[in-house]
Amino acid sequence: MIRYILRRLLWVVFLLFAVSFITFVIFYLLPSADPAALRAGRQPNPALVASIRHQLGLDQPWYVQYGRYMKNLIFHFDFGFSYQNGVPVRQLIFSRLPASISLAAGAAFLWLVVGIGVGIIAAVRPRTKLDRASMGLALVGISAPVYWLGLVALYLFSSDIGLIPILPGANSYVPLSEDPFAWFSSLIMPWCVLAVSFAAFYSRLLRGNLTEVLNEDYIRTARAKGLSERRVVFRHGLRSAITPIVTIFGLDLGILLGGAILTETVFNIPGIGRLSYASIVRSDLPVIQGTVLLGAFFIVFANLFVDIFYAFLDPRVRYE
Repeated sequence: MIRYILRRLLWVVFLLFAVSFITFVIFYLLPSADPAALRAGRQPNPALVASIRHQLGLDQPWYVQYGRYMKNLIFHFDFGFSYQNGVPVRQLIFSRLPASISLAAGAAFLWLVVGIGVGIIAAVRPRTKLDRASMGLALVGISAPVYWLGLVALYLFSSDIGLIPILPGANSYVPLSEDPFAWFSSLIMPWCVLAVSFAAFYSRLLRGNLTEVLNEDYIRTARAKGLSERRVVFRHGLRSAITPIVTIFGLDLGILLGGAILTETVFNIPGIGRLSYASIVRSDLPVIQGTVLLGAFFIVFANLFVDIFYAFLDPRVRYE
């Protein structure tokens, strides 16, 4: 197991290097807006643009720029400075990260509880009205875009424009350190909106896997031995059927920790997703690289955790 983890950690380092290089090459070689021209303001003269390009180091070859960036990142944990306002990228990311973590963690808890619960109920009562109703609602949840759900939720329940004003609306996010109750209430609606499609997909996936597992021979053997149906389902059936759920959960959570752009935009939450979108619009390369690296970091480490967790979830899985 230790050798496997060490190999995966080396692979993580390689992937992060590859992601940073590909991101840099894409924004350097492909046509895009000139960061120096954007920072120079409206109708800049060529001399001012050239001065800003020299100040930002954009007049040097791309491999020199990339080498300097990676050197500062590895030895000083320095992501560079924003081309737009000169603020350190690390400061921008760390100031937005708590909001994205709060949004992703709360939504993940909701969609796991609802998705797994509905999936189990539908699997143990197949072809019943409850099964058909839950899977039909799950299909609707998968089909509904998150930004549309967010706008509908604001129209119905927002405290400022809603028909039934019971929850704080957009632009109401408060950091946890300032007011825990206001933080919790401001995220209830974003959590629910973000969790809908994930919970629907998880419930349908678990329902299909668990229905198949409950027809296996070892499940019939467990029932023949006199085990209770709850023990058969949760101890033997669910443990085998939940393996794909763990896989996609690691990917989904890693992606959302890197920023939920649509949800953060609809509810005006100052997270990593909105920072990424703004930096792409402004061609702010250091911020783009920082947010992409952060998302890649969360994804690869979530996959590593999932692979390790497999060994505890399923005794048949062994890593040599």
